[in-house]
Amino acid sequence: MLQLKAQGRSLVATLPSQSHLIRRQVPLAPFTSFRVGGTADLYSEPRSFDELSECIRWAGSEYLPVTILGSGSNLLISDAGLRGLVVSTRFLKKSVFDEDLGQVTVSAGTPLPALSRRLARRGWQGFEWAVGIPGTLGGAVVMNAGAHGGCMADRLISAKVLGPEGLELWTPEQLQYSYRMSSLQASAYVVVDATLQLLPGANPEQVMQETNAALRQRKSSQPYDRPSCGSVFRNPSPHSAGWLIEQSGLKGYQIGNAQIAHRHANFILNCGGARAQDIFDLIHHVQGEIADRWSLMLHPEVKMLGEFQGS
Repeated sequence: MLQLKAQGRSLVATLPSQSHLIRRQVPLAPFTSFRVGGTADLYSEPRSFDELSECIRWAGSEYLPVTILGSGSNLLISDAGLRGLVVSTRFLKKSVFDEDLGQVTVSAGTPLPALSRRLARRGWQGFEWAVGIPGTLGGAVVMNAGAHGGCMADRLISAKVLGPEGLELWTPEQLQYSYRMSSLQASAYVVVDATLQLLPGANPEQVMQETNAALRQRKSSQPYDRPSCGSVFRNPSPHSAGWLIEQSGLKGYQIGNAQIAHRHANFILNCGGARAQDIFDLIHHVQGEIADRWSLMLHPEVKMLGEFQGS
């Protein structure tokens, strides 16, 4: 038996049959690109679909909340940590290529940059834009990740998801894709893998050059010297979030050790020792300033998990 605290009450959980899958009180900061956040009550890193399914099924039987963690690049976890079970997909990286159809089925934990380069080396076009996105395939499906004019909605044929009734195959229509949004964001379904349609037959050297060019463009305009989550806010129309923040004179503004980047104002940097609360407060400060000056609300692209003061 395992006893833990969740939302102010004691829970007693019976470990799954494969109890080696579950670890207690695991710090989450090393698993996020912000390098902040408290501990997980329970943490698991399944190495196969069967282990993933076992963890999800067990958490459901114990009425424990489940949080899925990919690369942690679009995520802010509170200093108080997360209750229940945190499941990392970082070891689920299988890829299966269909040469005849020009399709690839990719496991949820596969890093987007690695997949982009692998496709480029085959001479398969259509995923060059993803080389600079520090996320995983699963998170990209959920968030409809995109860059340089491309996004997941352009390439996704179907996504295999694990839900209360078992495995399901979701189409783009079921995912209801829009700008950085999908129906999965408000569901309890977990992405297992996804099938993408690419454009095979190009010169691998040419595709690799285009992929490297996309990466250079991203690195030239965005800060990479300190921990961040990537873009913090979704871009409103007609101006980008970065432009609005810069025009408001907020570049370099700092709360604690969290700072709005000088190079790109839609980035918040951990300048060393920042707390998740510092970043949270800075996000809300920016929202307030933009609302006062421009009469619009910036909506965070970063997902905030856990309990924050003032939330």
